[in-house]
Amino acid sequence: MDGKENNGVNGSNKVGIPKCCLKARVFDPELEANCHSTVVSGWFSQPPTSFDGKEKVLYFNNPMWPGEAHSLKVEKVLFKGKSEFQEVLVFESASYGKVLVLDGIVQLTEKDECAYQEMIAHLPLCSIKSPKKVLVVGGGDGGVLREISRHSSVELIDICEIDKMVIDVSKKYFPDLAIGFEDPRVNLHVGDAVEFLKNTPEGKYDAIIVDSSDPVGPAIELVEGPFFAKIARALRPGGVLCNMAESMWLHTHLIQDMISICRETFSSVHYAWASVPTYPSGVIGFLLCSTEGPFVDFKHPVNPIEKLEGALQHQRELKFYNSEMHEAAFALPCFLRREVSGLRDSPRSAGSGVKI
Repeated sequence: MDGKENNGVNGSNKVGIPKCCLKARVFDPELEANCHSTVVSGWFSQPPTSFDGKEKVLYFNNPMWPGEAHSLKVEKVLFKGKSEFQEVLVFESASYGKVLVLDGIVQLTEKDECAYQEMIAHLPLCSIKSPKKVLVVGGGDGGVLREISRHSSVELIDICEIDKMVIDVSKKYFPDLAIGFEDPRVNLHVGDAVEFLKNTPEGKYDAIIVDSSDPVGPAIELVEGPFFAKIARALRPGGVLCNMAESMWLHTHLIQDMISICRETFSSVHYAWASVPTYPSGVIGFLLCSTEGPFVDFKHPVNPIEKLEGALQHQRELKFYNSEMHEAAFALPCFLRREVSGLRDSPRSAGSGVKI
């Protein structure tokens, strides 16, 4: 999302955080227009690049990650279109297979999608016994659905995705992920997640997984207090949330915000992380929360996937997640504990507060 230094993009921001950062809480359409996906001279760059017409200088247009860029060689552009909500790009890369990009931000690649999809699904589902009802917010590529379907105890999988184009494009170009939509337990709801949760009966779900885009522009609503309150209401006592929570190398201020908000609503809040090479800084974080009720020990899976019949090979063999990776994901570096106050607080009594 950003760095803490003032990069000159947003001179009016006194704390030096770019407009696309959560703390700015500003959606500037003109700024967003410069953030969309581009392929220049056979390369896709995140942030996107362009050439100055006069001086032929290469510019990085997106202030989300000032001072750095990650580029992938493009073998062939497979799809480019604009939905009602965002720009959608799919291309074949030289080293990571097919790549899905939304508004200039890499969402997944065929090579490393396993790390994100498996961790965001199994960290919560392996932390509770026999989950039965699960909601996915976002996740239009189908990868999270594919992973949830490994759990035979699950009886219902609702998914609420706002952008039908993402679903259709994923079914065409990423069938190994979109296979998740084929599970008969899946019920697809195309629409706004906030409205969907407003109409959800209290205590319906055992687990909710929020696989949303970065919290900028309209998506900022998905990392604010009212949204988390709606999620908590939709969970049963002792129900769990797993929410994408950005990079500890780039976004400690954002992680601090999310933890502070969730502590007001949930009984227990934890932070975990995994390595995903094509995401900015190469890592992605997850916020794990539980509601008041039976204690949830996120750090030690009580529903280990290795003991679930058929789960390791279901639809495709697991590539990243196992119980050892689950436990290791909660080991936090010193700098993160120092910079995020919620992670250095003393542990509270079982079932409440932030555990480190």
